[in-house]
Amino acid sequence: MSSSDAAAAAPPDDDAKLQCFLQWLQANGADLRGCTIRACGRKGFGVYATAPDAAAADGVVMAVPLDLAVTPMRVLQDPLVGPRCRALFEDGGVDDRLLVMLFLMAERLRPTSLWKPYLDVLPSTFGSSVWFDDEELAEVEGTTLHRATVMQKKSLQALFNDKVKALVEELLHIDEAGSSIEVRFEDFLWANSIFWTRALNIPLPHSYVFPGSLDGQQIRTGEVLGDSDLTTQQETDTTTKNSSCDENSESHNMESIWVEGLVPGIDFCNHNVKALATWEVDSEGNLTGIPASMYLILAQAGKSSVETGTEIYINYGNKGNEELLYLYGFVVDNNPDDYLMVHYPVEALRQLQSADIKMKLIEMQKAELRCLLPTSLLDRGFFGTSTSSGEDDDNKKKHFSSYSWSGQRKVPSYLQKNVFPQEFLSTLRTIAMQEHELEQVASLLGEVGSSEDGEPSDAEIKSAIWEVCGDNGALGLLVDLLRVKMAELEEGTGTEASDSQLLEKFDSNDPDDSSSATVESIEATKSRVNRRSCIVYRRGQKQLTRMFLREAERLLELSAEEQI
Repeated sequence: MSSSDAAAAAPPDDDAKLQCFLQWLQANGADLRGCTIRACGRKGFGVYATAPDAAAADGVVMAVPLDLAVTPMRVLQDPLVGPRCRALFEDGGVDDRLLVMLFLMAERLRPTSLWKPYLDVLPSTFGSSVWFDDEELAEVEGTTLHRATVMQKKSLQALFNDKVKALVEELLHIDEAGSSIEVRFEDFLWANSIFWTRALNIPLPHSYVFPGSLDGQQIRTGEVLGDSDLTTQQETDTTTKNSSCDENSESHNMESIWVEGLVPGIDFCNHNVKALATWEVDSEGNLTGIPASMYLILAQAGKSSVETGTEIYINYGNKGNEELLYLYGFVVDNNPDDYLMVHYPVEALRQLQSADIKMKLIEMQKAELRCLLPTSLLDRGFFGTSTSSGEDDDNKKKHFSSYSWSGQRKVPSYLQKNVFPQEFLSTLRTIAMQEHELEQVASLLGEVGSSEDGEPSDAEIKSAIWEVCGDNGALGLLVDLLRVKMAELEEGTGTEASDSQLLEKFDSNDPDDSSSATVESIEATKSRVNRRSCIVYRRGQKQLTRMFLREAERLLELSAEEQI
């Protein structure tokens, strides 16, 4: 899948490939009853409404048999490579995600693949950061995305060299037609990107996941691929797009098992936060007439407001530009779901005096050295536009009341305007402690003997540290972290203002012409889109850093005034 700025214009022969794919879908039981798939300029392909009357009754515009879905179960049951894949899977040599990627690689390289019409119409390159060349990657220097991308490229290359290349060659040798084909790293990079950009979370019926001899087989969620130092706002959904199914729908019953997989046809829907459609599974075929199928359904079923030619979008989730660019290869201008990641380097912590003690205290508090700061937090800060509700204020006061060890340190007056998570501030309080403060904390904790193992609880540790230290040291450290982050962001790519000027030039000089789709024009357009995405992302990071820094500096001023 792609976004409005995700990829360059489609090559001239894509129309023939698309027609072949549409025929393949129909021949395999898919029903595009209220939509079609067609080229859409820079986006490659998209799903468009055709006949609103056809879907007016139930809102269903496309239905695809689950037999066409590329899932771990489908790979394990493949008549050609299934037996070998199953042996690898049962031995723990591959997880479910890598299993799908190996299958995609082998089938794309195999000349006689039954999946050829589908694989031929998929994109061959991507705008996600792992595909950036050195010049494009330099556009995000100093960001979390840059560091995560560099590490991911190294990780993927190592995995390819150590495991993937040999396994795919083995799968190809099963079929004589593929025995002489060379397997390249670019093939793995392609399969990896296809999975992460197109995989859906599919609520499959239990009987479909575990048919016959596969009953009881555990589906293992992979940790080898997709995980990196890039911290996303939604840790549980960084890789696959979620359906917004009704909680009472049949696909959400207890017999459903959520599985990641590719669904040809539905996976050509592009992203929009104001999505027109979502997807569900029809186990019995009562709605679609196709048993065991996934269907695309309009969010406004029964209404005729979706005109012919309107693109049908789905929503990939509330993701910041960092995650969108890393996974999907596009950004959203003025993204309301943007976030900033702030962390204290563990290397710096190890160099501190009494580092071992502080690390132990952080561990006992179940605290972390990094935190995510969503844009939405700024609304209730000193410079925000909204005020906290009375309920929010009461919750904060209750949270802080447990911090007072002796009652001498009062709840800070700025508590209601503090936008930074207390869990992260607890970490910074611990790191910022001076030696004499550490001794005082140890003395307070020495009075605690309430727990069975004699160790203080995390709440007691936080309370003791708050009583001794307050916020001044932590907020000073937070200000320093944000200033360093800003310096890193600006060092390689300039200021927020310079990024704004660059974007103005980009947008005012945008050729927006897909009529001359030569190889050179396609590459130039792709590079231009990638660079613009980088500028939008890095400017957003600088803007958030500036705004959170202003909040932290104001908190530090007030804390210094109230410090005992």
